[in-house]
Amino acid sequence: MTPTSHTPFLRRWRRRLAQEHGQALVEFAIVLPVLLMIIVGILAFGRYTNYANQQTQMAGQAARYAALDVNPSSTLTLQNYVQAQATGELAAGSSSVTSAVKVYLYTYPSSTSPAAGTPVVACVISTVSLLPMLGTVTSMTIVQSATMRIEQAQTSAKWTPDTTIPSKCPAT
Repeated sequence: MTPTSHTPFLRRWRRRLAQEHGQALVEFAIVLPVLLMIIVGILAFGRYTNYANQQTQMAGQAARYAALDVNPSSTLTLQNYVQAQATGELAAGSSSVTSAVKVYLYTYPSSTSPAAGTPVVACVISTVSLLPMLGTVTSMTIVQSATMRIEQAQTSAKWTPDTTIPSKCPAT
């Protein structure tokens, strides 16, 4: 055989080696895990932000009611009423929310019947598990608070300040 008789075979072989039929599939297989991790991270961050926003609203609502000496419920304490306003997982707990939301109301200086002008603090706490769908056990406590000054002294016990305050709640 002469070197020229192998030339068509070599040309065909070189052409096949130069083709990139599987390149897109390999690139997709490399990029897919990274893309999925980014999407799962965005979803987890969105859920965490939703929980924090709900708790911020609840703290503001509790502080406002306490500052005005108002309790919209005739059967529940103000703390339990605000706690009942939580929706979904935050209220009932789940695999994502390991401890349901709790509401605390207290004053500085501590008093059972605070006077007008005394700051009242509403502290809302829950514990959430980050990325439970991946089997992680990393949990984070979300603490949101709101402070307002009492506008009118309590005429009747519409709410009672908490005497035990979690260490995670702000001191003032």
